[in-house]
Amino acid sequence: MAAADGPLYPIAVLIDELKNEDIQLRLNSIRRLSTIARALGEERTRKELIPFLSENNDDDDEVLLAMAEELGVFIPYVGGVEHAHVLLPPLETLCTVEETCVRDKAVESLCRIGAQMKESDLVDWFVPLVKRLAAGEWFTARVSSCGLFHVVYASTPDQLKGELRSIYTQLCQDDTPMVRRAAASSLGKFAATMEQNHLKTDIMSMFEDLTQDDQDSVRLLAVEGCAALGKLLESQDCIAHILPVIVNFSQDKSWRVRYMVANQLYELCEAVGPEATRADLVPAYVRLLRDNEAEVRIAAAGKVTKFCRILSPQLAIQHILPCVKELSTDSSQHVRSALASVIMGMAPILGKDATIEQLLPIFLSLLKDEFPDVRLNIISKLDQVNQVIGIDLLSQSLLPAIVELAEDRHWRVRLAIIEYIPLLASQLGIGFFDDKLGALCMQWLEDKVFSIREAAANNLKRLTEEFGPEWAMQHIIPEVLEKINSPHYLYRMTILRAISLLAPVMGADITCQQLLPIVIASSKDRVPNIKFNVAKVLQSLVSILDQSLVDQTIRPCLVELTEDPDVDVRYFANEALQGCDQVMMSS
Repeated sequence: MAAADGPLYPIAVLIDELKNEDIQLRLNSIRRLSTIARALGEERTRKELIPFLSENNDDDDEVLLAMAEELGVFIPYVGGVEHAHVLLPPLETLCTVEETCVRDKAVESLCRIGAQMKESDLVDWFVPLVKRLAAGEWFTARVSSCGLFHVVYASTPDQLKGELRSIYTQLCQDDTPMVRRAAASSLGKFAATMEQNHLKTDIMSMFEDLTQDDQDSVRLLAVEGCAALGKLLESQDCIAHILPVIVNFSQDKSWRVRYMVANQLYELCEAVGPEATRADLVPAYVRLLRDNEAEVRIAAAGKVTKFCRILSPQLAIQHILPCVKELSTDSSQHVRSALASVIMGMAPILGKDATIEQLLPIFLSLLKDEFPDVRLNIISKLDQVNQVIGIDLLSQSLLPAIVELAEDRHWRVRLAIIEYIPLLASQLGIGFFDDKLGALCMQWLEDKVFSIREAAANNLKRLTEEFGPEWAMQHIIPEVLEKINSPHYLYRMTILRAISLLAPVMGADITCQQLLPIVIASSKDRVPNIKFNVAKVLQSLVSILDQSLVDQTIRPCLVELTEDPDVDVRYFANEALQGCDQVMMSS
């Protein structure tokens, strides 16, 4: 009996679990659909499982989302591409639910299935589905339909194509703003499948309707359409139809639309070409850089370098640079921050002379900005300027400001400087580094903020990798070892951390002669935190040193620490001893 009931079991369990009150059980059941389908076989999956899923309208969005996702990869389980159409009904139902993420996932799965279906099946099954959704009474169905036209259009006969175009036109003029938004959002994908003659007529009239919509949420999605359509149209059509729209949008009464233009500007410039950009889009861009809304200025400022690449250096200096100077003293710190993140990239575009005359004063003013993020964004891109103006000028003009930032009261600014030091050191060279920055690197080891001390220890390791162990022996090791006598135990802990990082770079000989004696001596420290950190450091040194030294020096020290009165010291000493044994066994 049990054997006879075998094939029925999975679907019965699925039905029970899908009706269970526990959402986790329902979710697990949906995620196991492929396993259940394999157990049922292709025919029973088509005849029993898929109809059951079509009828099962779970009210929980999480379950529906999982179902929409699973069905998108279900073609192999229903018997391959020739039976793919059986998956459409449950997904059609999911396209009409209220939750947006479920509808989006259902549309994504339908697109995936449609891309694999035969042309004849698309016409017989998929096109009627698109029409039903587009004529849906409830707006959710019409929203979902907009994302499906591009899947079927190319495969349909001419008569049906005309019908699909007129349906899409109606969707672009729908009473519900959400439907018009979806139509605006998917217009580019639909246009990409369309013939050139219809692109200029039908699509452009739809696009015109959307650009003049009274809802700014629709118009801002039409901005994206500008870039997508611009790539499909020939350049003269693009200049005739798309360019005036971009210029109008850059002066739109809604700041959100202007923001989208500022955000998409580089893509729009690519669409209309360099000539039209120089003639028509430069004034539009200047307007956006001087917009009265900070959000628009932020988006425009972030694109300043990309935009300047399209222009000649003369045009950039003449039109864009005055705006950049204004933005560097903008009342909004976020505008200044957006500018600081890209302005260094202007140096290679404008060339050495213009950088020295025009950009350096802006860099300096941003480096002294009261807002930490502005300063950070300048520091992290210094190498771009170095390539243009050379290290001598850079060090004379910007280095005093960098040294000032190294002592900034905001610890995140100090941290950014530390992380930038190895790169700066490699660009400046050993001599310059020792003169100007060496003392700072030691000073950070005794910072009040732990993250700075930790970064300073890492910094010493990276500098040693850059300049070599001999340089470190002269300039770093003596000063580090001197600081182990600091009266503050937190600073002594930082030195131990620095030793553990430096040892692998310095090599076994220097570690054995210079660093190990300091660590062993610290095991007699009166502070338990120092002692258990000694245990950690000794464990890290085992892999560097040879076995005889470990047995003579490290192991006795750890054994002594295992008898310490402090429980944490004993714990870490025992851990370190076990670590030693494992390293020795593996070697």
